[in-house]
Amino acid sequence: MFQHAYDSYLRYAYPYDELRPLSCDGIDTWGSYSLTLIDALDTLAIMGNYTEFNRVVEIVIQRKNFEADINVSVFETNIRIIGGLLSAHLLSHRTGLKLEPGWPCNGPLLRLAEDVAQRLIAAFDTTTGMPYGTINLRSGVPPGETSVTCTAGVAYNALKALYHHRSPIGLLGNHIDVMTGRWTAQDAGIGGGVDSYYEYLVKGAILLEKPELMSMFIEARTVIDQYLKKDDWYVWATMLKGQVTLPVFQSLESYWPGLLSLIGETDTAMRIIHNYHSVWRQYGFTPEVYNLGTGEASSSRESYPLRPELIESIMYLYRDTRDPILLQMGEDILRSIQHSARTACGYATIKDVRDHKKEDRMESFFLAETTKYLYLLFDPDNFIHNPGLQGTVINTPNGECIVDVGGYIFNTEAHPIDPTMLQCCHEAYGG
Repeated sequence: MFQHAYDSYLRYAYPYDELRPLSCDGIDTWGSYSLTLIDALDTLAIMGNYTEFNRVVEIVIQRKNFEADINVSVFETNIRIIGGLLSAHLLSHRTGLKLEPGWPCNGPLLRLAEDVAQRLIAAFDTTTGMPYGTINLRSGVPPGETSVTCTAGVAYNALKALYHHRSPIGLLGNHIDVMTGRWTAQDAGIGGGVDSYYEYLVKGAILLEKPELMSMFIEARTVIDQYLKKDDWYVWATMLKGQVTLPVFQSLESYWPGLLSLIGETDTAMRIIHNYHSVWRQYGFTPEVYNLGTGEASSSRESYPLRPELIESIMYLYRDTRDPILLQMGEDILRSIQHSARTACGYATIKDVRDHKKEDRMESFFLAETTKYLYLLFDPDNFIHNPGLQGTVINTPNGECIVDVGGYIFNTEAHPIDPTMLQCCHEAYGG
């Protein structure tokens, strides 16, 4: 599956950002920087295709920076480009790639990731510390850029700023004005627009060793369960009073059981994943929005753009429980995609889950996330799953570091970060 999609991208779409799997050509979408190639890079390493990984790295590092007079999404560039470059850098020692002195704290992929990060920093220069949604990679924040941003665009200070702007009952809205701190969309939920906030509270607490972030999540989770949880589903409600506004399930919410598994809430997560999988079984896919009242895909939101969130949670839960029913769920997903989304030139978005008509788009996250999580579900011995029983000692200019001991943290684009390497470089540069 991955190989067919990847080969098709190279054959028909590269150097464009994305493959159009029905037209068999490419299109630029997020910034005209061969997005799919960078987003898929660490998947090659995880699947053991080191020869191709090393070949692509040599292509990527031919560019010295990401200066370009284009406006890009701060959030998407962060999770896909910076995340993809950083993860590939940290995995490069596994592939036989020649490493620069000072690795993992030095290297061409790391320098490119830093270059992109420096170009995004200006977006965070706001009154609240929460970022603008768009930035120009050459000149900074575009003139007239709206100060309303999706709450998914987060950094550590932005996480804390969002927390301080929660409602009196503890809920967050969906869109906020980053200059005034005023909520412009006040529906509260766990899905699109706010999902990465909750995800990064947990993952940031683990990766950065910031217990205050976990405390913020536990507090938020209590409020979410009080106002949004209905019979192991989650609905949308007003952030001020918790009154239900949208009794729907969003496909993007499927990350939630996996997140609960990271904090040990496996029983609750299993009940939720059975609900979400029942929607998949109903249609063969999960629609973007599913109406819980009618038990049907919501009109105008009936597509499935090859999203990874359901298989992500299944992978996490199988790693925790080894329950074979989760393998069956994974097989259902695999068979559906293979049967209805495959084309001669890749895999296509399902335009309507009710009749499985296709749409001419294959987003980069299909290679970065969906196929990666499927592969890891069925490869329990992959190094990514290392339970901490073994590691590698590396010599750096600042002494020895022990790395590769497991505990990888995936960013919201499924790019794994080794916490031990982060700690190694943190200590090398004096904290």
